[in-house]
Amino acid sequence: MREHVLLIGGGGREHAIARALEDSEADLYACAGNRNPGIARIASEFETLETTNPTAVVDYAEAVDATIAVIGPEAPLEAGVADELEAAGIYAFGPKEADARIETDKAFQRRFMEEEGIPGCPDFETFDDMEAACDFIDEYDGDLAIKPAGLTGGKGVKVIGDQVTAEEGKEYIRDADYDRIVLEERLVGEEFTVQAFVANGEFRTAPAVQDHKRAYEGDEGPNTGGMGSYSDATTHLPFMTEDDYEEAVSIIEATVDALDDYRGILYGQYMLTSEGPKVIEFNARFGDPEAMNTLPVLETDFLEILTAARDGEAPPELEFADQATVCKYAVPEGYPTDPEAGAKIKVDEESAGDALLYYASVEERSASGNQNSSSSDDVDERDDGIYTTTSRSFAVVGLADSITEAETIAEDALEVAGEEGLHMRHDIGKPDLVQQRIDHMNELRGE
Repeated sequence: MREHVLLIGGGGREHAIARALEDSEADLYACAGNRNPGIARIASEFETLETTNPTAVVDYAEAVDATIAVIGPEAPLEAGVADELEAAGIYAFGPKEADARIETDKAFQRRFMEEEGIPGCPDFETFDDMEAACDFIDEYDGDLAIKPAGLTGGKGVKVIGDQVTAEEGKEYIRDADYDRIVLEERLVGEEFTVQAFVANGEFRTAPAVQDHKRAYEGDEGPNTGGMGSYSDATTHLPFMTEDDYEEAVSIIEATVDALDDYRGILYGQYMLTSEGPKVIEFNARFGDPEAMNTLPVLETDFLEILTAARDGEAPPELEFADQATVCKYAVPEGYPTDPEAGAKIKVDEESAGDALLYYASVEERSASGNQNSSSSDDVDERDDGIYTTTSRSFAVVGLADSITEAETIAEDALEVAGEEGLHMRHDIGKPDLVQQRIDHMNELRGE
């Protein structure tokens, strides 16, 4: 009997998951709040629904006889979708609501790390009294990172001494109307991510990736959900050592051991400091864009990973191609603070050259005027086209033997798209920026 896999979510990360399942022995179904045209072309059926509504997701899962569900974004995890799917007898590759708190509640995350003795935890304090938090900033000897406890889509963190002054940080706390915040020591170094496939008490890790959160070239501007990322043809990145990677993996091991029956992806975001990796945060799902670096080079059948998890087995040993990847996002002008929607996207898979194209948040318009139709047969993109919304639009990924070669492939694909109504960070993966990372770490290490 063929597996019926339900993919929940409609972003670039989920398009990468769909691609990873495209050639497997499974029938793919998908649901999301937005109709992703790339996923719709791969899936047997695509349903538009609110993925934070567990009842709606379970009803659709039962309607398509889903045997496994893959939950892409964090919001459905926080809403307990994995719990409700399990109650309906459908295995969900994604943590239950309680375990997803490792991402969805940053105050819980830090207390959990402290109580369980998980290494790499920075000094921190949590506050539900905002004036007390402001007093702490005045009294603290050093710079702090200000983190809302809940989900903010990667855009809520403010770092004193980098993005804001202490006075601006206090103003942000007072004006933002958060219920709880975490203040923690500012970590200085280079960020990187290691993603782990976790099931039945065991895990397997993917190569390290470096994301670029800032909106503009040279790491300037506000934080975003991620403007692009790169990985190398090895497990670690050029500014890292193999020991740095293994130390990050050991932190994941300690975390998996401390969690009860965690399953899905555990994403560790680290700051590589002069003292080694420190944990910036954990996420309970694939990163976006990091999934688009990891899944294209995964040579192990992703369906095999899912069925092993469902059947109570350890994840299989993972094989990855010895290739570097560079991912670059195209976003609407003004993103993330004042994005302008409505620009027509000119690029498609055929015109992207050797790059892979992943759609994220876009709007389809057909000649008949239909928008966001639930059936791919209802949309003829040649008649009218695909347009930007106010969120990230699409990503291109280059794969090659080196980061430099992969960057050239990705950049060529962006040139095909044009830049009218779009913004991209062209510096991601370029030799000068990669060398800056290396030089920075050498300086911090006194080398």
